[in-house]
Amino acid sequence: METTREKRDIMKHHFDQTVNRIGTYCTQWDYMKDRFGSDDLLPFSISDMDFRSPPEMIEAIHKRTDHGIFGYTRWNHDDYKSSITGWYKRRFDTEISIDWIIYSPSVIYSIARLIEILSSESDHVIMQVPAYDAFFHVINESKRDLIPNPLLYQNGKYEIDFDDLEKKLLHPKAKVLLLCNPHNPTGRVWTEQELKKIVALCAKYQVKIISDDIHMDITYQDRRFIPITSVTDDLQNIYICTSASKTFNTPGLGGSYLLIPNEKTRESFMKLLKFRDGVSSATIFGEISVIEGYRHGDQWVDELCSYLYNNMKLVKEFIDQELPSIQFHIPESTYLAWMDCTGLGKTNQELQQALVEVGKVGIMSGAVYGEDRGIFLRMNVGCPQSKVIEGLERLKRSVLSLTP
Repeated sequence: METTREKRDIMKHHFDQTVNRIGTYCTQWDYMKDRFGSDDLLPFSISDMDFRSPPEMIEAIHKRTDHGIFGYTRWNHDDYKSSITGWYKRRFDTEISIDWIIYSPSVIYSIARLIEILSSESDHVIMQVPAYDAFFHVINESKRDLIPNPLLYQNGKYEIDFDDLEKKLLHPKAKVLLLCNPHNPTGRVWTEQELKKIVALCAKYQVKIISDDIHMDITYQDRRFIPITSVTDDLQNIYICTSASKTFNTPGLGGSYLLIPNEKTRESFMKLLKFRDGVSSATIFGEISVIEGYRHGDQWVDELCSYLYNNMKLVKEFIDQELPSIQFHIPESTYLAWMDCTGLGKTNQELQQALVEVGKVGIMSGAVYGEDRGIFLRMNVGCPQSKVIEGLERLKRSVLSLTP
């Protein structure tokens, strides 16, 4: 009979494995100079993971590769859509209609097209900040006005400022709330009460909700992700953009999907997707990854979340013991460790210079995500524990070099 430790070791074996990603055209490892000005670093930057995808998925892709023909691929069929509805039912106890599901090349593409459909130039798009940096670009390039709703920050905890949110929503040009659930970079998982309040306020002022749920499968302890479609019966102004790529580490395979309950908006999106933008065919390996991952990946995801949570605990223990000037609280979701380095008394530039030149480590500055109320770092811990430990040691060397 297996002991608890043996079971834990079996579970961790896959995630402890170090895989060399250098030379694979990998954004995080091969092109770090674009972000940090140096290519001689240990990177913890872009949010993909250093883990191999589930074995069932890899086997299915091998089988398809052996077939040898990679022609145009249809996504609008039951195998693809039912894998998604089944996942939502099992993982989130949520019923979604198969008719709501639409394929998209990426979550950011989905958000951009929905903003285009649901608003006009110079309209207001509201979002909580700090935020994923691509949101800033997509709103600005859409010629909409980005209206920040800064999250309240106190004692390492982020909350929605609902008073400020309502003030922003009541403006006559307010048309879209761009929500991120779970939230990147803070790791908050919005509660049912918070989601209901968001929905009620947006309904009151007739503002549409676009929710980026791409981190939905990675949550910790007793935190439960709740799809926003499950907290209200009025779904005509609610849109979910998400993907299996963060969950199974498959962004390189391409593809994402949307949930659009509003039939008219669904038809408008499909017209843009197929006839104007020419996206009428899915990527075959992206499609396989969704079907196989959502059909067979439950245990793998459970083990992933357990491993990532242990990585977060490791970060917490190290910082508390070795770098007490930095504040870090284990997030409720994501594999992104959001660190408050304001207590170091240094600027973003000084901290980044030390990280790159002394520690030889690439960790993203919080300024990238619009957090200007202090000095923050976003460290990706979606990697083997050995890499996390090495990264923390390099962080420590960097910080100590800043002390006279």
